[in-house]
Amino acid sequence: MSSQVTLAQVEQQIAQLPLHEQLKLISHIAEQLSTLPPGMPRRIGEEDTLQQQRAREVDELLALCDAAAEMWEGEFDAADEIRQMRQERDEQICLSKS
Repeated sequence: MSSQVTLAQVEQQIAQLPLHEQLKLISHIAEQLSTLPPGMPRRIGEEDTLQQQRAREVDELLALCDAAAEMWEGEFDAADEIRQMRQERDEQICLSKS
């Protein structure tokens, strides 16, 4: 006997996760989707096209990102954060080479 879990139930559970765990989940899902062969049908129903499903997946992923962003207190500039992380990494690399 298998029990089915609805998207709404999964979303409720995800909302209970800490922000960093939600971001890990997003990364994990994106990684799984990126390993699927191009053009491979991922149909939920017979009427769905691959393009419709991808659009739905993107919408779901963006909704997760939006939910995570809403939990963030204060302003956050992801691009600036990435630049800072890269700069710190580059400085560590330079220090390790000297």
